[in-house]
Amino acid sequence: MAARVRIKDVAAHAGVSPKTVSNVINDFEHVSPETRAAVRESIEELGYRVNIAGRQLRRGRSGMITLAVPELDVAYFSELAKHVMAAADRRGCTVLIHATGSRRDRELSALNGFDAQFTDGVILSALTLRQRDLDHHEKHLPVVLLGERHTPGSLDHVGIDNIAAAREATAHLLARGRRRIAVVGGSLRGRQGTDRLRTIGYAEALKAAGQPFDGDLVAPVDAFHWLDGARAAAQLVERPERPDALLCLNDHLALGAVRALHDRGLRVPDDIDVVGFDDIEASRYSIPTITTVAPDKEGIARAAVDLLLDRIERPDMGTGSAEHVAGHQLIVRESSGG
Repeated sequence: MAARVRIKDVAAHAGVSPKTVSNVINDFEHVSPETRAAVRESIEELGYRVNIAGRQLRRGRSGMITLAVPELDVAYFSELAKHVMAAADRRGCTVLIHATGSRRDRELSALNGFDAQFTDGVILSALTLRQRDLDHHEKHLPVVLLGERHTPGSLDHVGIDNIAAAREATAHLLARGRRRIAVVGGSLRGRQGTDRLRTIGYAEALKAAGQPFDGDLVAPVDAFHWLDGARAAAQLVERPERPDALLCLNDHLALGAVRALHDRGLRVPDDIDVVGFDDIEASRYSIPTITTVAPDKEGIARAAVDLLLDRIERPDMGTGSAEHVAGHQLIVRESSGG
């Protein structure tokens, strides 16, 4: 078996000191371009590989972060996970993905690092936690929250402006001449979660257009899955005054709704418009393609990873929290006349 190539071997081959090789590996600035090129050429020629595990242990870290999401069956979270892994890889760390099943005990466990030492920090999308849970978070573990939180606190947060996004989607339907717009997955009361915020945006758009708000057109669902969208759409169109548009609060609901409408002989968008949220891949290939609000998933992932790793690598950053609002875009497709 060939002997393992060490830093001192690279240094001898490149004609520099082991310290200079270490500076190049860690991408320190104060190395001339010529020296940097010579060291990298020696690394490639000798086949030197950085011992990432050893380096992380010497720093007192595992080199692993956790992404905790409610479920992976909803495509938004699986697509987001792909972007988080890519962003983490660019910064030299590994991602452990944990599905909480929207269970409070699992979300609390993730918030506190599973009471283990295998993760350096957590990116958490929580549905059941309350403000008091976040206020009593054990501060030894860096955490970045995704989605919604009630009030500013000590934890960094990344999300989109859900009120503005729903307002834009509703305004698009109103501009199409739709007046009885139902919200599939909406909520009129309770905590300020995604469903509640998007319903607020919907109501604001109606008010701005001088249209009345009808609470009967807000259709809560048990979950944001295909079947829930189909059931809600079927119930809505059976009413004497059926809606002429559906604002579905994710693309799974929208795709399920389109199927239910098709089964009942209703044409999308001729008879009824459908708009979703999240811009999952399936929405681009369905018949019809789905108009959707596209959050910047790559930007959300990159911001979350950068915030978390900055906290991990710079524990002296202080106790103040950072708030990052990622962008979003309304993509008009066939389901609303695009």
